[in-house]
Amino acid sequence: MPPASQSSAARNPRTARTTQTTRATPSPRAVDRRLPKSKVGWDRKFRTIMVLVFGLTGFLALKAGLAMYNAHEQAAQQASLMQSLRSQNRELEAQKKALNQPGTIERDARQLGMVRVGERAYVVIHKSGN
Repeated sequence: MPPASQSSAARNPRTARTTQTTRATPSPRAVDRRLPKSKVGWDRKFRTIMVLVFGLTGFLALKAGLAMYNAHEQAAQQASLMQSLRSQNRELEAQKKALNQPGTIERDARQLGMVRVGERAYVVIHKSGN
């Protein structure tokens, strides 16, 4: 049982609600005077500064994007160059291997007119008209 000091209105939720809503709420104060308008025009200056900041940010982002694009293009060119150099290296390695073969050395020497030690060289002259 609740203590005897409580009123019956506090015990009854229906009446407790009505007492809360019937309280007078303070009305908003009327503004007698407004702050004086600034002669500096901060709102216009702030907008101008923000436009400049956003413009600079956009310019820097565009510049960085172009730098990334150029780097990507340069990397693609370097990869293409590397591919062609690798294929050229493979061809040169195969040619080196072929030139070190004894048969290839002898064939190239004979095309240049060389003979082995102890061989007799013959020169064949072809006459035409007889």
